[in-house]
Amino acid sequence: MNTPAHLLIGAAAMARPANRAVVWAAFAGALLPDLSLYLLAGGALIIWQIPPQIVFDELYFSDAWQTVFAIDNSFVLWGVLLGIAIWRGAPWAIALTGAALLHLALDFPLHHDDGRPHFWPLSDWIFESPLSYWDRDHGAMWLGPVEAIAASLAAISLWYRQLGWTLSIAAAILLMAELWVVRQWLFFFVDG
Repeated sequence: MNTPAHLLIGAAAMARPANRAVVWAAFAGALLPDLSLYLLAGGALIIWQIPPQIVFDELYFSDAWQTVFAIDNSFVLWGVLLGIAIWRGAPWAIALTGAALLHLALDFPLHHDDGRPHFWPLSDWIFESPLSYWDRDHGAMWLGPVEAIAASLAAISLWYRQLGWTLSIAAAILLMAELWVVRQWLFFFVDG
């Protein structure tokens, strides 16, 4: 699933109570499982000017990068953190960790050959789903629109809560980014 959709869906689902701090925490939690990819790929592409083919065909699957992805995409670690957040009774921490877990739950069935070891440190097993949110050969042509609709409904839910202009604008920007990314995946980026 694309990151903007994760942020919108995570905030809509986990921002309870619906106050600004909890919504921002849910946005952060929904972003954290993807943040390492942005930092690693961004550094490789922009700072070290490594060609995209090497970044996404080699470095992405390297042991070093996969270790980082195992940590920030672990159901086990995020589950422990959610348990601590619930025990402490901290709404912002519950929203953050809950949104991260929701991110993982939505990603798990939507990665065909680029999944993560979601059960680290208990296992290095990677589920190879028959579905992919970006690969046309594995359902992206119908999953992309479903994802865009879910993100749109999440954005509407956030707007309905009337959390102020800043969050309304953030939700609108994220929705525009999601619709743009889905359009790119479906019509330009992926070979058919």
